[in-house]
Amino acid sequence: MSPLGRSAARDAARAAEVLAEIRSLAAPLGGAADLDRLVEHAAGARFVCIGEASHGTHEYYRWRAVLSRRLIEEHGFTWIGVEGDWPDCWRLNRWVRGQDDQHLDARGVLAGFERWPTWMWANEEVAEFLDWLREHNAERPEPERVGLYGLDVYSLWDSLREIIGWLEANAPDALPAARQAWQCFTPYREDPHEYAWSTRIVPQSCEADVVVLLAEVRRRTLDRAGEDPDAFDAALNAMVAADAERYYRTMVGGDRRSWNVRDTHMADVVDLLAAHHGPGSKGLVWEHNTHIGDARATDMVEDGLVNVGQLLRERHAADGVVLVGFASYAGTVIAAGAWGDPEEVMEVPAARPGSHEDLLHQALGEPAALVFGPDRSGPWLSGRYGHRAIGVVYHPWREAGNYVPTRMGGRYDALLWFQDTAALRPLHHEQPPEEPEFETEPTGF
Repeated sequence: MSPLGRSAARDAARAAEVLAEIRSLAAPLGGAADLDRLVEHAAGARFVCIGEASHGTHEYYRWRAVLSRRLIEEHGFTWIGVEGDWPDCWRLNRWVRGQDDQHLDARGVLAGFERWPTWMWANEEVAEFLDWLREHNAERPEPERVGLYGLDVYSLWDSLREIIGWLEANAPDALPAARQAWQCFTPYREDPHEYAWSTRIVPQSCEADVVVLLAEVRRRTLDRAGEDPDAFDAALNAMVAADAERYYRTMVGGDRRSWNVRDTHMADVVDLLAAHHGPGSKGLVWEHNTHIGDARATDMVEDGLVNVGQLLRERHAADGVVLVGFASYAGTVIAAGAWGDPEEVMEVPAARPGSHEDLLHQALGEPAALVFGPDRSGPWLSGRYGHRAIGVVYHPWREAGNYVPTRMGGRYDALLWFQDTAALRPLHHEQPPEEPEFETEPTGF
């Protein structure tokens, strides 16, 4: 046999081994009972992070909810942290715990999400889960109710408003620090772009003011946050304000480390939620695959980038961390053609040849749950292939840029696979954003 023939034979043999490994790990996924193995695998962990390969796919949201319900009902998971703004999600938290806005249904509460892209949370899939969660909580005493919280860093102005409101009611003598921070940001008309760009033109920022405010709020809430939900809310809003200021200032300089500011903030909030709910608490984290899949198993590590999944593994290995990814071959998705544009239903083309999605398609061809064991040295789990990530901005004709080089066995502990997917069902059409935000991965820096 010629050298070329021997090489082709080796490639064919390896491809056969990859497909065989995938099949050996996969179990059909048709109903909630098919998650038994994954639920058992995740039951003892303190943190279970559940991803999504896009922010606009019905199957990802639906099955994330199914898995979360089983972990809550059967294994006592006590809180959920999501890739959303703290103030918006705090209102959801109050609602699902039966404390505020009880005259509204889930769709009415979700109508309060105004920052683009609203479809990430204001959709039928999330509404159905929230309706269930409120009913679940209503049957339990307050200390046993499941909370839902926002982990993200974007809500600078909303968080400042919430801080001022809390200080007015609880510590009016501390208002000068809050007003100083507010006045520093006032000239920028609640536009983070304008604020961030101004710091490049004139080397002067509001950093010192928000740091002083953070220290003041922490001092005022230190002895109260454990028992007083409003004090805990104020403390988290102060943390958001400080980290948001740094995030925007870093981002506008073209510094990719702004990704690290954001993901470190989200991991820090996870730690605070775990501490707030007590040493026996167990949390679920809902974010995009690019946040919850360990960055060290992708090319992100080459740029010095970290993410939530990596940080939680590093900080809490002894507590148990399980990372669950999602993937699909083709279908439709809700996304936008440009940052701030209205949403539209887009076709997701068949996966690129040689990608993880293509290999899963060849091996399985139907929905499956794959749970990885301790030995991840096989040719698929240890191999490095492209793994599709679709953000809120998506251009199907430029698919090559949507694949993240990934070692599947290092990035996740389990994967939920779908052959064909459908778009999310938004509760309303997108309006032009009132508070513009910087575009972030997985749609591009």
